[in-house]
Amino acid sequence: MPNTAEVVKPVASLMGVTKRIGSKTLISDLTLDIPPGQIFGFLGPNGAGKTTTIRMMVGLISISRGDILICGRSIKDHFEEAIANVGAIVENPEMYKFLTGYQNLRQYARMVPGVTKERINEVVELVGLSQRINDRVKTYSLGMRQRLGVAQALLHRPKLLILDEPTNGLDPQGIRELRDYLRKLCQTEGTTVFVSSHLLSEMELMCDSVAIIQNGRLIDVKQLKTVGDAAVPVSQTFFEVDNPEAALAQIGQGVIMEGGLAVDAVREEIAELNAKLVAAGIKVYSIKAMSRSLEDQFLEITGGEGIG
Repeated sequence: MPNTAEVVKPVASLMGVTKRIGSKTLISDLTLDIPPGQIFGFLGPNGAGKTTTIRMMVGLISISRGDILICGRSIKDHFEEAIANVGAIVENPEMYKFLTGYQNLRQYARMVPGVTKERINEVVELVGLSQRINDRVKTYSLGMRQRLGVAQALLHRPKLLILDEPTNGLDPQGIRELRDYLRKLCQTEGTTVFVSSHLLSEMELMCDSVAIIQNGRLIDVKQLKTVGDAAVPVSQTFFEVDNPEAALAQIGQGVIMEGGLAVDAVREEIAELNAKLVAAGIKVYSIKAMSRSLEDQFLEITGGEGIG
């Protein structure tokens, strides 16, 4: 019988990606899948290789070994087909400051087939620049320029939006606005967002999942939220039970610890898991939240090194 379960293909796959410059290895055998419909974070200490990886993803620097697939197309072998699915801001968005925001978008649209005036107006509305789009960019705040850069990157309806440190220099209000626009983007346009940042607390609020790298190597991938229209945080919960082995067998997930079972679950699942355990005759003495912040997990994984 064929397997009828739907297979969710990643928007991007990094397969054994290595980058060497001379005798120095900047990225070593990095393998990572970026699933569709998520805001996927990329986190690491200073010099971990975040920007180097992003530059390889968009073809700004070559890959020494391995490959990167965007929507199934190789960056190395079919660059134009692969990059057509990508919108990106690497470091800072560059604009013609003497032109208006709208004129900048029109200028970019001339270089991309199929971008209509209606599409320009759509992205302007999406990033919240309708009131200022006809003002010159030199009058824009940093946050507004960042939003205009996102609008430019979205004009051709990319499947993957790559943002390198998009919150750099933004005030708390600008960061919150950007976070809201990216979430709206995932929901309304179906775009997957791959974002690097050194702000751990913002990554925790912004992202559905986060990949942590150190010294050019992938250390771990953490799921921070369930994915969907109403993404909710995943937390670790400890069930104190009389028989941890039986509890694990009953609910099929978790890690046995002294006196009980630690389970990753969203709030609504906790009551359901408790009901399963009780129905199976397992005594549940207490249920305790064990959630740690992304910062705690990051420092534990990287040994307390600085954030990049």
